[in-house]
Amino acid sequence: MALEYGTEEWEREYQAEVQKRLENPQPYIYFTPEWIALYEKAIQNDEKYKEAAKDWEGTVVLHVLPAPEYGLEFDLYVLMDLWHGECRSVRIVPPEVGEAGDYVITGTLERWTQVGKGELDTTKGMMQGKLKLKGDLPTIVRSVRAATRLTEIASEVGGIYPTEMPPEEIEPFRAYNNALAEKFLGIKPGGN
Repeated sequence: MALEYGTEEWEREYQAEVQKRLENPQPYIYFTPEWIALYEKAIQNDEKYKEAAKDWEGTVVLHVLPAPEYGLEFDLYVLMDLWHGECRSVRIVPPEVGEAGDYVITGTLERWTQVGKGELDTTKGMMQGKLKLKGDLPTIVRSVRAATRLTEIASEVGGIYPTEMPPEEIEPFRAYNNALAEKFLGIKPGGN
């Protein structure tokens, strides 16, 4: 049975899952709760980001399109609650919460891998149509330093991109993702 996002029970269970997963050895896989927990902490402790984002207001959602060939069978939404240089939280959220973000940036897993590796600038990717933005592009462009720093922080956290996983690790990753989706997002991959 799925937990209801936004409740104390959801947050408690989510944090317990994160802590359990953080016991596994690094490197962690990008966009998993354990990787997101490290990313959140890194943003919260980054003085360069705080300065670059001091005028930023709003939630930013990274929307990763399904990539079944890499073990991701559903749309993944990573919501970053950012406010004047502070990172309140970074969480995987249900689709309806993700779509309601102030700025929703959508891309394939391959595109997000390019962004994370510094091969594609997020702002340029949106302007070139390689990433799709729901929200006000001029506002994002004015905050390009903050957006760039978020990408740099993701790179500094490091990890393994799902696109680079060995084939034998994809099925266990798929099973983990599907269980996570059902419990925390109310999604039954392949059935909903």
